Amino acid sequence: MSNGTTLVLGATGKTGRRITARLRLRGTPVRAASRSSEIRFDWSDPGGWDEALHGVAAVYVVPPRVPGPVHEFVAGAEAAGVRRLVLLSGHGADTWGDSAFGLDMRSAEEAVRGSALEWTVLRSSNFDQNFDEDVFHAPLLAGELALPAGAVPEPFIDVEDVADAAAAVLTEAGRHAGRIYELTGPRAITFREAVELISLASGRDISYRQISAAEYSAALVDEGVSEDDAHHVAEMFVMMERGLLATATDDLATVLGREPRTFEDYVVRAAAAGVWQR
Repeated sequence: MSNGTTLVLGATGKTGRRITARLRLRGTPVRAASRSSEIRFDWSDPGGWDEALHGVAAVYVVPPRVPGPVHEFVAGAEAAGVRRLVLLSGHGADTWGDSAFGLDMRSAEEAVRGSALEWTVLRSSNFDQNFDEDVFHAPLLAGELALPAGAVPEPFIDVEDVADAAAAVLTEAGRHAGRIYELTGPRAITFREAVELISLASGRDISYRQISAAEYSAALVDEGVSEDDAHHVAEMFVMMERGLLATATDDLATVLGREPRTFEDYVVRAAAAGVWQR
């Protein structure tokens, strides 16, 4: 029997830690789980899943980097009496076709959407916070971001908006059942434009340079990223250059009843916090 507790996987990650705080403010009992949390959850250790799922009503699922494990996890969730699953996936996942990118997310979608539980999929575009909390941050500090992205824009979304949407879906039983939301920012901009805005707001001379996917993959490996992970990230840019993911959507407003935060708003907040200062 569930007791209304929400299990948040990846609770120390970009979305998980923000969702956990929001749910607590709403008065929702939360079980925060990750490989480094007090409640431990590891996708490579199914033996620990039953303890994490015990007495849980809803689960926020951030899929692992490999296809497959979410199917077994969903079966365990059904057996444990979980009622609701909310999955974080990628924008336009059903348009990725034969791309090598995102096999993990597509496998997770298959598992969640094929379950007997109430489910919702949040397909998010690239986070604004990738520029200050992730792989783009160090190059920006060094003065140049080099990526295999050209004139095709990306509708970057603020991760705070993703967390707001996830918290709403997790706590509004029934309203979002069987829905797939394509979550984007209010408009699409190129990576070059994003870097220009960061340069202006931070007061630093930061440039953008377009390189090939192969060059980018090799650069990531030189920085210590595994070859598989480097290839996976590079393939994302190859897929994005097809232009199928460049259009902003209204889905965030459908979930929250308000417009998404702008990239400019994110840049002002991040620059004020000094994240691009050496």
